[in-house]
Amino acid sequence: MIVCVCRRISDRDIARHARAGMGFDEIQFELGVATQCGQCEGCARDVVAQCHATHPVAALHNEAVLPSPCGCACAV
Repeated sequence: MIVCVCRRISDRDIARHARAGMGFDEIQFELGVATQCGQCEGCARDVVAQCHATHPVAALHNEAVLPSPCGCACAV
């Protein structure tokens, strides 16, 4: 699902970076998520938190599909 509509960043993009050990601030800098309107920040942080809880550190190429972690209307 698309989390950041402004930058067209999906939960898979965020999850891939989070599973590689990056925190939200690093992912924000790398991908630009939540740097435009900011409406996606909560959902993006939820994706990062869920990945850190279920996959402490995994390879960047691992692309498992995640369900919507926050259930919000961020998937436009």
